[in-house]
Amino acid sequence: MTPVSLKMPRRLVVEVSEAARRRGVSRSALIREAVEAFLSTERVAQPESALSLALDLVGAFPGPEDLSTNPEYMRGFGQ
Repeated sequence: MTPVSLKMPRRLVVEVSEAARRRGVSRSALIREAVEAFLSTERVAQPESALSLALDLVGAFPGPEDLSTNPEYMRGFGQ
């Protein structure tokens, strides 16, 4: 594992230490669990947008800059 250093208020260090002791794990293990739990809820709460999913395609093809907004390009489409 890669070591990471962080600064926390003394009050939080005490709370983390007590929670780790109650659970019978190290402070590092408790903090890893907490970060994993936070990140897993962030992944669920923040779904990717269509733009972020297609970002590698944006601007990858030649064409007019207003292709997605100018209705003239759709004239006669589907007829």
